[in-house]
Amino acid sequence: MTLEETLNELLVRLFKDLMEIESKCLITEEFQDISNNDMHIIEAIGVDEPKMMSEVAKLMSVTTGTLTKAIDALNEKGYVERKRNSKDRRVVWLTLTDKGRRAFYHHEQFHRQMIEHIKSGLSDQETTVLIYALAKLADYFKKIYMDGDEEAAFESWIDIEEGA
Repeated sequence: MTLEETLNELLVRLFKDLMEIESKCLITEEFQDISNNDMHIIEAIGVDEPKMMSEVAKLMSVTTGTLTKAIDALNEKGYVERKRNSKDRRVVWLTLTDKGRRAFYHHEQFHRQMIEHIKSGLSDQETTVLIYALAKLADYFKKIYMDGDEEAAFESWIDIEEGA
């Protein structure tokens, strides 16, 4: 198998496995009424401050129309609350309910455990190389496939790694 074939196989398998494993770990009995995508919407809304619909749509790389359908379902299931801005009724603020916060922290815990497991099997040097390689890959995808601001994503990861 060539280097290119090996890289392709690893990337395809990694993406597929990560999505499948994440789904199995996240969609527990408590959260069986939502999907992986719903969990990522909950993650984008976050637990800190209310977020505007348009902001969450941008984070999810979808239109506000597409997000509206998902938010309607999450609202009906008790994960998300939506409030209109009193001064500008076109602005819709999203916050998580207690149930939504539990889902958020459940998702966060999955990612925390995944990262800890990865780090525990690597030396500091290997971790640095992995971060560098993943940053280059993320930068490539952002530049090739994403619309909008394409400013130096890779360079920002390098700055983080170098402690800048």
